Parts: sequence; C-alpha cells; structure tokens
Amino acid sequence: MGVITRDEALEKAREAGLDLVEVAPQEKPPVCRIMDFGKFKYQQKKRQNKGHVHQSKNKEIRLRPKIGKHDFETKRDRARKFLGARDKVICSVIFRGRENAHVEEGFKLVQRLIEELEDVSKVEQPAKMAGRRIVMVLAPK
Repeated sequence: MGVITRDEALEKAREAGLDLVEVAPQEKPPVCRIMDFGKFKYQQKKRQNKGHVHQSKNKEIRLRPKIGKHDFETKRDRARKFLGARDKVICSVIFRGRENAHVEEGFKLVQRLIEELEDVSKVEQPAKMAGRRIVMVLAPK
C-alpha cells in the first residue's frame, strides 16, 4: 500500500475487519501489516512447536520362556508400537525356578523377537545373561 499515515492504516484495517500489526518497528518508517492477529499468533506458536524433538525413553517388555503364542504376539506388537514412537525397547526374559536349566529357550525367544521386529528396529545391545534374566536392547531404525 506504500507509505500512509497511521490513522489511514487503522481505518483500512477496520474496513477489512482485520488488525493492524507492526511487523518491523525498528525500520524508518515502521512496517505494518493488515492481518488477523489471532491467526498470526497461532501460526507462530505452531512454527515454534514444530522444532520439538522427541525425547527417547526406555520401555521394557518382559517375557517368560514358556510364553504362549498369542501372548508373544501381543508383546511383539507392543514393542513395535514403542519403536514406532521412537523409544528404545528393553526386552527381558525372566527365568524362575527350574526354568534356569533351559536358558537356550530364552535365547531362542529373543532371536525370534529380533527377527520379527527387524523391519523397524536394530539391536543396540545384544542378548546376554544378567542374573536370572536375559536382557537385550532394541533401538528404532
């Protein structure tokens, strides 16, 4: 619109049903714009929030060596959801009592989980025994 007086600019903004917003006050003369100020503030806030980075959390799924097929699928799907949300997944296979004699079953279970989640995850820490449990960490790809 060019250089106009403040009163003229305010009158044009009222006619348009919008607000007169000063966008560059340090300039000579100051630069103003006729716009919806509420919408402008909303868009600024959205742009500011866009820079938000997801803080990765550690989520844990616990398995047992004698887990049923459906229970395993549920735990696998839960881990897939966590990985999709960019969180790390700690997978623990817990042994109780005489189950400790069959640790290889736990390692097979962990290997099966790795294979089924290889499209969305990578192994950050391989499976290893830690006391009465096997622990492994998966990270999102």
